[in-house]
Amino acid sequence: MKRKLQLLSLTLLSYTILHAQYKISQVFHIKSGGGYDYTTVDSLSNRLYLSHGTQVNILDKMTGDSIGVIKTDKDVHGIALAHEFGKGYISNGSSNSVLVFDLKTFKVLSHVPAGEFTDGIFYDDYNKKVITCNGRGKSMTVIDPSTDQVVVTIKLTGWPETAVSDGQGKIYVNNAEKSEIDVIDGKTYQILNTWPIAPGKSASGLAIDRVTMRLFAGCDNQKLIVMNAYDGTIITTLPIGDECDAVGFDKKLKIVYSSNGDGTLTIIQEQSPDKFVVIQNLKTKKGARTHAVDQITHKIYLPTGEFAPKKAGEFRPSLIPGTFQVLVVEK
Repeated sequence: MKRKLQLLSLTLLSYTILHAQYKISQVFHIKSGGGYDYTTVDSLSNRLYLSHGTQVNILDKMTGDSIGVIKTDKDVHGIALAHEFGKGYISNGSSNSVLVFDLKTFKVLSHVPAGEFTDGIFYDDYNKKVITCNGRGKSMTVIDPSTDQVVVTIKLTGWPETAVSDGQGKIYVNNAEKSEIDVIDGKTYQILNTWPIAPGKSASGLAIDRVTMRLFAGCDNQKLIVMNAYDGTIITTLPIGDECDAVGFDKKLKIVYSSNGDGTLTIIQEQSPDKFVVIQNLKTKKGARTHAVDQITHKIYLPTGEFAPKKAGEFRPSLIPGTFQVLVVEK
């Protein structure tokens, strides 16, 4: 009987953990002006890197306390971390360049020229390269972190948003303008395939499960596309909120997150390589369109704030100075 009760308790505990609802557990406030874009959580340390106007705010990811600030000349969009080289890389959109900084001291080391409107950025741990997505330039810039020199510029047919690596030598990028995913050889930097994402349109966020080789593309038309990374087959399509700008994946929990500017976080469970279920649509806050997933604590960080009424001709409404904040989401 005691053994049966133990098994029952473990079963109930597992059920509770699996079906526990996500919630906003903390809010970090940053009293400075300027917009925001991507955020990066450092799962190897205690740091959270936030793009904010013309600077990167570095916070203690557990408490929200300020650790440092890196000033830039132009608008910040993304932050990539190359721990093997002790460096971080910041994409500065309208300066068409990447700022390089020291991960220990936050000292600015150099600036690397990139393509027109340097936006998304990531570190490819397989090829040991930093790669940017250059929107208006319709290209990607490959940087060698050992020299901080440009290796090659990859020309695309449309506006690239987010790129990921499969850890085996291939790079996948959302070609938002063409509503496709372009597959790039990580050694030759040639385009191998262009896979349509229909019924999805103009994907921004992109993540990958390297174990099941599934790509997750968050699209403008409130759809998340699950694609087979081997052959481009569409596995399934799931409903998400409006204005998705980032997709994240928790590797251990097998959870896909779509952060949506309409003020929702769509949470999707990967039950098998071919079965995905929306388990929650968490109400967050208007403007919380990007996020970062901590692979150690399993927390999700979403930047947002308070906004002025949208003016004619504005792409997005302006953030009211002093209202920038980060929502911390967890079970």
